[in-house]
Amino acid sequence: MKLIDFVDMKYSLRQLEIFVAIARAENVSRAAQQLKLSQSAASSALVELERMFERPLFDRIGKSLHLNSTGRGLLDKAEALLIQAGDIETYLSGGGPGPLAIGATLTIGNYLATLIVVEYMRRYPDSPVRLQVANTAAIAERLLRFQCDFALLEGEFSHSELLLEPWLADELVIFCAPQHPLATATAVDNATLARQFWILREAGSGTRTRFEQGIRGQLHAVRAGLELEHTEAIKRAVESGLGIGCLSRLALREAFRRGSLQEIPTPQFDFSRQFYFACHASRRDSNASRLFRILCREMTENTAHTAQIQLPYIP
Repeated sequence: MKLIDFVDMKYSLRQLEIFVAIARAENVSRAAQQLKLSQSAASSALVELERMFERPLFDRIGKSLHLNSTGRGLLDKAEALLIQAGDIETYLSGGGPGPLAIGATLTIGNYLATLIVVEYMRRYPDSPVRLQVANTAAIAERLLRFQCDFALLEGEFSHSELLLEPWLADELVIFCAPQHPLATATAVDNATLARQFWILREAGSGTRTRFEQGIRGQLHAVRAGLELEHTEAIKRAVESGLGIGCLSRLALREAFRRGSLQEIPTPQFDFSRQFYFACHASRRDSNASRLFRILCREMTENTAHTAQIQLPYIP
């Protein structure tokens, strides 16, 4: 077996780190911000990596970058190597990745983040994790106050001091109890929906904001008869027959499987949305943060709506 001559190795771990950041952000400027580099330094590192092997890694369309087949093949290998390099550094320094404080909005925190934290702590048992769960406005405020290292958000939050990185696709679903008159409908018009009693998340939550964006221009008057902070409380109220609701499909998957709740078909609305990684623009990315984000992608990579994640049963 031929041994690798590390002295003559052409690429560096830093170049791979920059390549991975650009691949994930699909934008050199955003990747440079995340790595605390100038845009020219990040761009030069990528160009040099491609030049050394005479193999382009991206298709360049205008100012947009899209991984080509070579880049897609390299991405998993590069991330795996960076994780191993981090593990070596951790081993030599005599400790784990270090403590980690994560913020998560309610849907992600209650139905996804906890499972990822469990796996993270299984891999790094000496690295304590603090998970803070609240609505989008509250978690963004904690990021701005440097009270958490980074956050998992279920909607866009625009602020000049926060950086957002796309993570996972999601969508909202309108639903009702099985005994509700709309449960057997094949399609429901807007006039009928406007007459319903709605049970919704509170203002300031990512779910409520996306709901209002989705119905804008179509449903002018919604009877928000009850506002609740917690998705489980909304599900219980809807199950009782009090009214109809709108929540993430992620939060409703188990209830739909059991038949305790029923989706109402509303193809007239676009409730698709994105989950994001968010961090403060001035905070240096720690090894623990990077490892946790990689694990988030690893556990949700091959599914549009986390179909391969084994969610806990909530009675």
